Amino acid sequence: MIEPLISLGQTNVAIPPMGLGTWQWGDRIFWSYGKTHSESNLQPAFNYALEQGINFFDTAEVYGQGQSERLLGKCIQAAGKPVVVATKFFPFPWRLLRSNLRSALRASLGRLGLKQVDLYQIHWPFLPVPVEAWAEALADACQDGLVRAVGVSNYNEKQLRRSYSVLSRREVKLASNQISYSLLDRAIEKNGMLKLCQELGVTVIAYSPLAKGMLSGKYTPENPPPGMRNRLYNAAYLAKIQPLVRLLREIGLAHGGKLPSQVALNWVICKGAVPIPGVKNIQQAQDNVNALGWRLTPEEVTTLDQASDEI
Repeated sequence: MIEPLISLGQTNVAIPPMGLGTWQWGDRIFWSYGKTHSESNLQPAFNYALEQGINFFDTAEVYGQGQSERLLGKCIQAAGKPVVVATKFFPFPWRLLRSNLRSALRASLGRLGLKQVDLYQIHWPFLPVPVEAWAEALADACQDGLVRAVGVSNYNEKQLRRSYSVLSRREVKLASNQISYSLLDRAIEKNGMLKLCQELGVTVIAYSPLAKGMLSGKYTPENPPPGMRNRLYNAAYLAKIQPLVRLLREIGLAHGGKLPSQVALNWVICKGAVPIPGVKNIQQAQDNVNALGWRLTPEEVTTLDQASDEI
């Protein structure tokens, strides 16, 4: 094990300080599954991560329209080793009843090939159903033994507090809030969410910790990302972030040649969050794992903060 396990919130679920995300698994629209990577790439990446002690995987019912859960389930069955699995319920506007969550959860368990999921999360706080109703449904699932811990995703401060209150009355801990967090998206620092989660003992799970690959060092105005990411990150934006990428590379050299992506992930960990970078193949799994086993200095974190603020 590279690093000691940590508690997921105030629950008895233990996770490594970094997990892996599986949005890319089966997603053809945004991540070009079937073109840039396929099922044959995923099992080796999964196995390597497990060998290195990274056994926390995050998925969702909507990733690849359920394909991500199926692919992850196949990897779990083939490996035959303990895995901490997180998945999510999507509150579609036609899902109006608390029982809809239980039905969706059972469908996710079926695709994953599991009898219980370690962390079940509400994907977004969408109307018309209030967050309190979904919190009650999460508590039902937890107390019935279908899930070990419950969390939310993309919740703001008020929504988090409201859900936390409902769950507390049911004697269920709110384990986590999964939210976008990276050197290029520090909103949770500015709006108080990071501080609130730390005060309540709620783990921040940071999705897109590499800003969809923009902090990897691979992309420049001359070499933009492919597919839909090309629309999100134009040449002007890529030019703007190059000073930060150069700083990541410079700090990485001071730590034995760490990659910009590894420094960016380590920064998230130093901030007290659990990053879940995506992984498409064994090379990416290796790159992600090497973000562990060392730490940035407080001075380096401050320097990166300042460079990030300039963007």
